[in-house]
Amino acid sequence: MSPGDEHEASGGYGGSGQTRTRLPDDVYGGARPRTRSSSRSLVTVVGVVVLLIAAIAFANRGDDDGSSGTGGNGGAKPEAATTAASGTKPVQAGFAHDGQGAQSAAANYAVSLGSAEMFDKAKRDAILQAIITPSRVAQFEGTLDKAYTPAFNKAVGLNEDGSTPSGYTFVSRTTPIGTKVTQGSADNTTVEVWCSGLLGLAGENSTNPVTSTWFTITMQLQWTDGDWKIVTHSQKDGPAPVPGDDRASSADEMAKAVEEYGGFTYAR
Repeated sequence: MSPGDEHEASGGYGGSGQTRTRLPDDVYGGARPRTRSSSRSLVTVVGVVVLLIAAIAFANRGDDDGSSGTGGNGGAKPEAATTAASGTKPVQAGFAHDGQGAQSAAANYAVSLGSAEMFDKAKRDAILQAIITPSRVAQFEGTLDKAYTPAFNKAVGLNEDGSTPSGYTFVSRTTPIGTKVTQGSADNTTVEVWCSGLLGLAGENSTNPVTSTWFTITMQLQWTDGDWKIVTHSQKDGPAPVPGDDRASSADEMAKAVEEYGGFTYAR
């Protein structure tokens, strides 16, 4: 099912309506920060931005993969719904067939492609089926299968099969900061998405602590079957702000934040 939105379209291509963000009823979120230089090089070698950006294909799902906790009192992890803005699912229909709709699609697709779900082949394929133009799905699947290898999983701190080691919390989220249309027509639009990302393994003695990065993703979108779909995408570093003097959180604090705060999956 194609991801969608429930937004007020404003302006044509290149328009700059104020960005709106809503919390969904799931915690899928992705970060497409840089991993270690060796792992990022692996992604580059296969010619794809592997870790781009809460799985839009699953934005309307009421269930979760367990990372959101079981809810309840006494310090137990909350249900995903407790971090949602309301009980109403935010996404109801397809993205608008205009410039703002294209920017909405690009922002959300960036989040999807950088989510932790991309490390699970079944979920990854479902995401690609939802957001890639049909003629390119097989190509994307093949390229990403070559990138998400056991060696790559180990490089980011996971087990070879992509599962999270016992006692740790895997963090992979991307947050769109802003979008702009760089080239557009009625059915073909290029959108840049400026992002901040988190990636790493939270837990005692983690050798891959959660780090943040800044990057810009460029997507060529095509209006296909009543929605925007990705034709191509690429990524470059920055723009990055000057680091602040914030104290780095402990592994426990980071893991708790990821478990308790749902990721954003709907923007603009």
